[in-house]
Amino acid sequence: MQLVEIATDRRVTIAMFTIAIVVFGLVALARLNVTLLPDLSYPTLTVRTELTGAAPQEVETLLSRPIEEGVGVIRGVRKVRSVSRAGQSDVTLEFAWGTAMDIASVEVREKLDLLQLPLTAQRPQLLRFDPGSDPIVRLALVQADASVEQSVRPAPTAGRSRPAALNFADENDRLRQLRRLADDELRTGLEAIEGVAAVKVSGGLEEEIQVLVDQDRLAQLGIGIEQVASRIRAENVNLSGGRLEQGLERYLVRTINEFRSVQEMADSIVANSNGQPVFLRDVAQVERGFREREAITRLNGAESIEIGLYREGDANTVRIAGNIRKHIDTLRSGLPENLHLEVINDQSVFITAAIEQVRSAALVGGLLAVLVLYGFLHNLRATVIIGLAIPVSVIGAFLLMFASDITLNIMSLGGIALAVGLLVDNSIVVLENVVRHREQGQDVLSAARRGTSEVAGAVTAATLTTIAVFFPMVFISGVAGQLFRDQALTVTFALLFSLLVALTLIPMLAALRAGPRYADADELVPPGRVTRGLAWT
Repeated sequence: MQLVEIATDRRVTIAMFTIAIVVFGLVALARLNVTLLPDLSYPTLTVRTELTGAAPQEVETLLSRPIEEGVGVIRGVRKVRSVSRAGQSDVTLEFAWGTAMDIASVEVREKLDLLQLPLTAQRPQLLRFDPGSDPIVRLALVQADASVEQSVRPAPTAGRSRPAALNFADENDRLRQLRRLADDELRTGLEAIEGVAAVKVSGGLEEEIQVLVDQDRLAQLGIGIEQVASRIRAENVNLSGGRLEQGLERYLVRTINEFRSVQEMADSIVANSNGQPVFLRDVAQVERGFREREAITRLNGAESIEIGLYREGDANTVRIAGNIRKHIDTLRSGLPENLHLEVINDQSVFITAAIEQVRSAALVGGLLAVLVLYGFLHNLRATVIIGLAIPVSVIGAFLLMFASDITLNIMSLGGIALAVGLLVDNSIVVLENVVRHREQGQDVLSAARRGTSEVAGAVTAATLTTIAVFFPMVFISGVAGQLFRDQALTVTFALLFSLLVALTLIPMLAALRAGPRYADADELVPPGRVTRGLAWT
């Protein structure tokens, strides 16, 4: 076999080729993203449209049905279902597996732009269901008091003094200031971290200007609520007024008429009654208030502000979480003395622990395989030669994993752990046949060539048979296909490299004693040692 002859004649070439595989494989390993599970993407899109104040029946008639009819004809749609509730319509589109969702999103948006929806309805939103859409890190901004355990309080930054403590008039003022600090300062700093796609702040109290209309007063003056609302919108504008050119200079003109205070808003004119102006303060009470609360976050019983950080789609969860933890230390040094920023959930901790367990299982499995080999062979050199098939094959698999955009996750590492016991099979068969030829009196070089050539077809067929069991899992559709694809490819890559190692590296190492200085050296494996070892079973 020509490959075997090259392996035994061009030993330096095979050695350099093996070293190159190991080096590039280690480089690829350092660049592989680390995640808990493979990227699972469901072929579904949800069109959410809001119509404030509309009853469920109106939402179904004005929103859900027109949207269903408009997007139901898109190519690849298998099922359309809708849920109509007060003020909100959710139309879910289920596509066939394998559909390019980016293109499908564009087609859905084009169909939505052609629909004639009520003018008061908000622009439809496209939502993608993604199991990995949970925040990778959740933080809590809390006040430093007895409710925060001393063990979780960060140590003060050496050499830097923190700002003075904030004073709170009451509980509402505390929640208002904490929410403002999280929105204005912490969000900006966290969004700048590389790999962070979005930062969501929840909890606390959000300020808003509330206009409490007196319906009886409006009825007496004959003014409608829509007239008041439209007048407020018209009085509070910031629009482009075109441009003004003067010589070589060009000026941008804007129409700015925004309210600068609550009193200025209350003094705005909303209508005329019997020739007299009607001010907003005459028909409504204008005051500062807070938005209706949709979420309450507590840490150790005390209300706090929750900050969720979401990663970019193809970003490394573990690396991003590490960058976030480093950046948090900088943010903590800029907080007032009576405030703390605590990490309440970090996905990278669980991911790292799970990956480490699988990695340890693979290492222990490889070590046990080598020990079992030594127990049968009772020859250190033969054990080392066969044992090299495991690290070289695994590291080579990392190189193909990087080329195939496969992440380090439980499934891919599980595939490596599964393949560890199979990686030495080809090398054992090759080396055993080389030893058999050596026992028949052939020289080391001839034994390496003939022994490997005789079983090359057999080990190739055996390897392809095993691959035929795992590789078809790549073509499974649905969630199962996405989940087991990484494992199937990882096992396939490792087995292919084990076959390559058995046909090149093993005969090359077995023929190292073919030179004149080793002509009368000891045997590669003492005659009968493998046979006696097998007889022990």
